[in-house]
Amino acid sequence: MRQAWRLQIIKRKVIMALKPTIYKFKVALSDLNNDVYESLNLTLARHPSETLERMLVRLLAFCFNTQERLEFCKGISDPEEPDLWLRGLDGNLELWIDVGEPAVERIKKATRVASTVKVYAFNSKADTWWDLNRNALTELPAAIFQFQWNEIKVLADKIERTMDLSVTISEDSAYVATAQGECEVSLQQHH
Repeated sequence: MRQAWRLQIIKRKVIMALKPTIYKFKVALSDLNNDVYESLNLTLARHPSETLERMLVRLLAFCFNTQERLEFCKGISDPEEPDLWLRGLDGNLELWIDVGEPAVERIKKATRVASTVKVYAFNSKADTWWDLNRNALTELPAAIFQFQWNEIKVLADKIERTMDLSVTISEDSAYVATAQGECEVSLQQHH
């Protein structure tokens, strides 16, 4: 028992000592829904405990919500911050974006501090998370979206640490083109 406890401590120290992996993306964004056409140079730090798929959902959430002052936060590194946020010129939080399947209490807290709250669920457990929390989530003033897990995995297979992407958003889909191929990632809003 004591040895298992020591192994846990060693494992935590190793994870804490690991540095984030840096990804650089040049994104040609065409958001046909909002008439946004931008060239974005984005640098994302992937935390050692973050999956590539989760990082890509952060990137896609940025693309779906692109506007001036939208920025990536510490996310996994700081549980008090969302994955992305947008602060108004007065410093108030206008937009709070979480990625994954956060606790209902976290979303409720976010709705008290930000004008708009969005959640982008994406993994293989997202359907179960929604089913278990549907009643509580529909009572909150938050928009809940879900990417299809199998489509996110296909996109992850095409990603390199430095690359050019073309992202075209039309209705509830993002068409992503890379040098390694193209894929469509669909987005469903839960009501």
